[in-house]
Amino acid sequence: MPEESADGAAQASEGVVGLEGLEEPKKMTREDWRKKKELEEQRKLGNAPAEVDEEGKDINPHIPQYISSVPWYIDPSKRPTLKHQRPQEENQRQFSAIGDWYKRGVQEKPVSTKFRKGSCENCGAMTHKKKDCLERPRKVGAKFTGTGMAPDEHSQIQLALDYDGKRDRWNGYDPEDHMRIVEEYSKVDLAKRTLKAQKLQEELASGKLTDQATSSRKQWGDDEHGGQEREHNSEDEDEDKYADDVDMPGQNFDSKRRITVRNLRIREDIAKYLRNLDPNSAYYDPKTRAMRENPYANTGMIPEEVGYAGDNFVRYSGDTITMAQSQLFAWEAYDKGSEVHLQADPTKLELLHQSFKVKKEDFKDKQKETILAKYGGEEHLDAPPRELLLAQTEDYVEYSRHGAVLKGQEKAVARSKYEEDVYLNNHTSIWGSYWNEGCWGFKCCHSLVKLSYCTGDAGIKTASTTCTPFVEGLGEEEEEEPKSLMEMHQEKMKEKKKKKKRRNKNRKHDSDSSDEDDDARKKEKLKMALCAEEQRLKQVAELMQLDERKRPYSSLHEVKEPTEEEMEAFRMKRYHPDDPMASFLSQQ
Repeated sequence: MPEESADGAAQASEGVVGLEGLEEPKKMTREDWRKKKELEEQRKLGNAPAEVDEEGKDINPHIPQYISSVPWYIDPSKRPTLKHQRPQEENQRQFSAIGDWYKRGVQEKPVSTKFRKGSCENCGAMTHKKKDCLERPRKVGAKFTGTGMAPDEHSQIQLALDYDGKRDRWNGYDPEDHMRIVEEYSKVDLAKRTLKAQKLQEELASGKLTDQATSSRKQWGDDEHGGQEREHNSEDEDEDKYADDVDMPGQNFDSKRRITVRNLRIREDIAKYLRNLDPNSAYYDPKTRAMRENPYANTGMIPEEVGYAGDNFVRYSGDTITMAQSQLFAWEAYDKGSEVHLQADPTKLELLHQSFKVKKEDFKDKQKETILAKYGGEEHLDAPPRELLLAQTEDYVEYSRHGAVLKGQEKAVARSKYEEDVYLNNHTSIWGSYWNEGCWGFKCCHSLVKLSYCTGDAGIKTASTTCTPFVEGLGEEEEEEPKSLMEMHQEKMKEKKKKKKRRNKNRKHDSDSSDEDDDARKKEKLKMALCAEEQRLKQVAELMQLDERKRPYSSLHEVKEPTEEEMEAFRMKRYHPDDPMASFLSQQ
């Protein structure tokens, strides 16, 4: 009994120790509440140690109670902690480690020699089934033959990279690659040292090294200084050996000719962006330190009198263009095997460039002569310029009183608001290039209908051979060629003179005879018009009997204003349905 009572007392003491840091579930007394508040104030002031959570981390006393207190559904003991405020490990997404990456190369597993259960029946690989096989379907699959087994595919792992892993430029980099490069360079350095040692031994054996040592002492006066200089020269030689492998943007670097682009300026010069502070002035590119346009363009200052007129002014003025051309020629000649340099051999380069220009001009002349001799057409090259042929140009030039050019070498403004050189449908000439009897047309086919299709020479022949019974001068079969304004004016003057003579003759004759002649002419014209109208009606009747799809186009006929006789014939031959004799006339 005493032993049992002692065990119970020990368990009770352990339970008391375990419940010291927990709040009582029952309501606290005023004294306990006051002590608790005093302890919180002391902790906030730093006089009492901070409260510790279950992980041994201090809890900030300034954190409110509704944050530090654990919800009842998480921890029934209700001990203050901040674990529920931190990210939960079981809910966090797991990303790939920094060393994980796709496998490179091919698997080194041996190819199977017999069919395995669950593998592809066609090729024998274990990584896919028969319906997913990409090999050619075999007549007898690997399942039945047991030979020609295909190797298993190289299955890659699925990487789950985080934000930094996706943007890591060194992701998947193998440090062993760098070690291979270091070993390669170390081998090259070792080979260079062995070559140097061999050369020194050969020079010592031949006795050249002693002669060089004496000459260097005389030149530099000190053996140690000469050794340092020789060492420096050997380093330069080694750099020149590998200078051809250097490839940097903005540089044309070579062991024999070093051309580097330096974009520096003297500090005493005025900066380009400070020459004109107007925001609408020339644009300054801070990356390339270039200002191509003239910063004083809108100030009225002459570019020749300004200290700086833009990079383009410097680039395209003076001998800059010829210098650039010679530099370009030097590069091209060096690539083709000629040892020339602009700075080292300027005279040689200039002579070579001049001879190249002469040979180039001779080659062009010979080529031109051979082409002209083969195909001809030299008379077109010897023609005078267009300005002399037409005695006018479209270049607008404005002169002052003294004859000085104020404005010139400017393009003339288009004077027409309409479109020019517009070829409708399939015509080869524009509308209005042909004129006939008060109507405009196309010169390519002599068509007078604007929306018609071009018929070419056939249209010209039909237009010249068509019968025109309504117009005087029926006997003229061939159409006259277009005449100049001078010829038309002369013909008009001749017609006026003939009319005057006719009037004088007609005055002598009696008025009765003149009236009879006019009546006779009108009757003849009316007869001709009636015949033409009958022919037209017959053609219309034939066309109406045809199918609509087989009817010819009517765009090739000329459109002219009808005369009085034609109108009278149309009225006479017109069908009137209200006329009681209409049926009788139709029967005839």
